Parts: sequence; structure tokens; C-alpha cells
Amino acid sequence: MNSIYLLPLIEVEKELTEALVRPLQKAFHAEIAGMNAAVDMQSFYDEQRHQYNSTEILRYMREHFSNNHLLSPKLSHSKAYLAIAAQDLFIPILTYVFGEAELDGDIAVVSYYRLQNERYGLPPDRTLLVERLQKEAIHELGHAFGLVHCQTQACVMHTSTYVEDIDLKGIPFCDICLKILQRSKGRT
Repeated sequence: MNSIYLLPLIEVEKELTEALVRPLQKAFHAEIAGMNAAVDMQSFYDEQRHQYNSTEILRYMREHFSNNHLLSPKLSHSKAYLAIAAQDLFIPILTYVFGEAELDGDIAVVSYYRLQNERYGLPPDRTLLVERLQKEAIHELGHAFGLVHCQTQACVMHTSTYVEDIDLKGIPFCDICLKILQRSKGRT
């Protein structure tokens, strides 16, 4: 069986991390485990942007948590790592990102900062926040497992530029993405 390790970064609500377990188990047919690590988020902070560089977070994960160098194509058991952040993330070419992943690798990061209704002047909606976070976590891990953006609007792998895009897509993979995922490295 495959394993996904959840790595909550500083200030992450425990309830939100726990809300990812069942959807990730279902989506990837994987065991889900938590990891504790003291990660200094200040090293990823950009003073000019007042945001955190998600690519640098992935680089840190690659150096400290990733197991890609231990994997061989013959192994049927694989691991992936998902960092969960409460902070606002960016990559240099975009204003912000909901998350980022190493395509066909084993690391991803997702943030719920911009998934909160309060960021858009709306009343808090915990149910919607959890649903958005679940979709984005599955989406980013989908990239880590080799999936690219999908043209099917209902597919969780459909691209999301704005939070409204997340609300429009579904949580499951479309049939095509699911078949690709099942063939990808024997991970599901």
C-alpha cells in the first residue's frame, strides 16, 4: 500500500489536517500518517511580497523529507509528502498559489490562506474551507503522482486560478485522470 505523510507547518489548525485524511485515503488508496517537524517558515518568507515562497518549501522538503532517491521502479510501495500551510504562498511568476507540487515526484505543499471566505470579505464558512482544502490537497498530490491539469471542469485536476474555480470543480478524478493515476508508478 502507498503512504502519504502530512506535514503541518506552523500555525496549521489540527482539525484541518485531520479533515484531509479520509479524502486522501479514498483518492489515492493510501495510508495517511502525520509527521512532526520543526520547520522554520521565516526562511521561506519574502519581505517584499509579504508571502512565503512555495518553491523554496518544496526544495526544503526535497532535502529533508523526500524519499525519491530511495525509490526504484520495481517497488510497489511509494510515499508522498504533503506540507500544509496557513500562510499565503507564491511562486515568483504568479501573484499567489493555492499550492505547488513536484510533478511526478513525491512532494507537495498546499495552503488554506486564500481558501478562507474571510479573505474575500465574506462571512466564514468552515464547511466550504474544508472542501476547498480537500480539493487542493488532492489536486497537488495528483501532480506529485504525475497528473497534469485536466480540461474536464468537474475533475479535481482542473486548473484553479481563483477560489471560485475550486468551488466549481469536483473532488473526484475524472475517468481519464483516474486511469493515468492507476498506471502511474503503481501508486493506486
